Amino acid sequence: MEIKVALQNGTIREVLQGTTIKEAAGAISTSLKKSAVAGKINGRSVDLNQTIEHDCQLEIVTLDSKDGLEIYRHSTAHIMAQAIKRIYGDKGVQLGIGPVIEDGFYYDIDIETPLSTDDLVAIEQEMARIIQENHPIDRRVVPRAEAIKLFEALNEPLKLELIRDLPEDTVLSIYDQGEFSDLCRGPHLLSTGLVKAFKLLNVAGAYWRGDSNNKMLQRIYGTAFPKKAQLEEHLLFLEEAKKRDHRKLGKELELFMFSEEAPGMPFYLPKGMTIRTELENFARELQRQRDYDEVRTPLMMNNRLWEQSGHWDHYKDNMYFTNVDETKFALKPMNCPGHMLIYKNNLHSYRELPIRIAEFGQVHRHEFSGALNGMMRVRTFCQDDAHLFVLPEQIEDEISRVISLIDHIYQVFGFEYKIELSTRPADYMGSEELWDQAEQSLQNVLDNLGIEYRVNEGDGAFYGPKIDFHILDALKRSWQCGTIQLDWQMPEKFDLTYIGEDNLKHRPVVIHRAVYGSIDRFMGIITEHFAGAFPLWLAPVQAKLLPVSENYVDYAFQVKQSLEQAGIRVEVDIRNEKLGYKIREAQLEKAPYMLVLGENEKNSDSVSVRKRGEDDLGSKSIQEIIEQINEEIISKR
Repeated sequence: MEIKVALQNGTIREVLQGTTIKEAAGAISTSLKKSAVAGKINGRSVDLNQTIEHDCQLEIVTLDSKDGLEIYRHSTAHIMAQAIKRIYGDKGVQLGIGPVIEDGFYYDIDIETPLSTDDLVAIEQEMARIIQENHPIDRRVVPRAEAIKLFEALNEPLKLELIRDLPEDTVLSIYDQGEFSDLCRGPHLLSTGLVKAFKLLNVAGAYWRGDSNNKMLQRIYGTAFPKKAQLEEHLLFLEEAKKRDHRKLGKELELFMFSEEAPGMPFYLPKGMTIRTELENFARELQRQRDYDEVRTPLMMNNRLWEQSGHWDHYKDNMYFTNVDETKFALKPMNCPGHMLIYKNNLHSYRELPIRIAEFGQVHRHEFSGALNGMMRVRTFCQDDAHLFVLPEQIEDEISRVISLIDHIYQVFGFEYKIELSTRPADYMGSEELWDQAEQSLQNVLDNLGIEYRVNEGDGAFYGPKIDFHILDALKRSWQCGTIQLDWQMPEKFDLTYIGEDNLKHRPVVIHRAVYGSIDRFMGIITEHFAGAFPLWLAPVQAKLLPVSENYVDYAFQVKQSLEQAGIRVEVDIRNEKLGYKIREAQLEKAPYMLVLGENEKNSDSVSVRKRGEDDLGSKSIQEIIEQINEEIISKR
């Protein structure tokens, strides 16, 4: 009997009932059959050997797609689990879960002895044998009782816990490859021999199911690619990322530090504070030019404020609380409620709007210790927040102005970026009508500006939809930083009003806006983006003075004074070391300018100029080098 299959391109094919996905791919084209790794029947992912029994929509999943690569990597995770079981036995190790993650996979295992790099090499060698053996990977659906019996026999308590927690009507499937069986939804590759290039990367601790009340397991991370060249390219990328790691560079360049006395809370050292101050002042001046007023709100406020704003209902698990005079207070996780109070402090006329208030506001949010990651994930950080109180008819114009500001700032750093429009989440506040209106306003701005964007369904803030900016760093990694959020709810909750042209009270609309997002995280991002070699205007030390011997230290301090009077940040290397050594040290410190001072320079009131990334620029008078450096600082090159 023939059945109809609707393909992605809209064409209809007729195939015999019982045809497998792989056979259907082969009927379309030989190359498609070769690259196919799985299929989707009416949107449901299935293995290549799944038969087609009814009229359906069919998608062939190929290895060069995101879904295909994930299937490839998930099959590699199963091969790793099989290798671990072979080496340590059923009694020596118990398996947890082994999902695919961005750029790879991991598997959580319960094993007594901490694994080392040598252990990973042994696991890799066993994985290579399993791949060589080319075991078919077969799926079978089993009753719950049979699954429980199987994993009891295999001494897999973590798998049994997973089965117990699944709803009774869940279809349980097991994948077999050789002597190894694992609980899994699939789909998978047809055989272990199809994996061509893989690498185990490292081991870390992880609580079972992400719960700190559960046992700590060992998590083995790995990655896999269809081609060896792709794997090698990725490993080079990881090596480059390791060199750029902001935690490593932050320590080497003396930018910031962390202490056990304040987990997840950065300490800014003098050089790091210089960069942070420059970032703030850069944004501050641009905001001043665009009629923003800067404010400061308290770090801690009465809990009733957070109940009023809605943060208590939506955010209390991420907040810190304390009692003051027997009253519950909270450290602010966001700056917006404080800005609502500032707006409400005065009566406002429609003639005053838009009112734009900005704050470099310190916020606190609870993060689990296992989630902390240098400056990228902290428990306290500074947000470059602004709130714009606008008339409804001003919304689109103000959002356009904010987009222009964000674009300008990102261009200075050399960041490309992508934009997402995030819509109503499940726990939204307010009416559907207002949400529809707000989402349409944001979409209108993006469409009218001709900006490319993708819609991120359900990822808006609980009080309004948003436009998110994802910057791409030098390694093409994506970071969500800037955001514009449109909010009709806060004005309602705080009873914000203005007197309209009709002398009646009306509600303003609030636009929430951040450019850096978290200044601390942005510091981490640009440290890695520039690999610590910050552009001149940001560099904590803009010029390093290198006297060739002790005889020229006094002259070096004279030059230092001249440069500092011109607003240039300078350090003198007064150590009694050879010039070559001093130059190498200055290069390691990533100083933008190295100014060498010897007899000729002293006699001619000049310096010998070396610039980071360029050749020796020769001799320049002190005035010439001041003008050159200051011109570069002003232009933010």
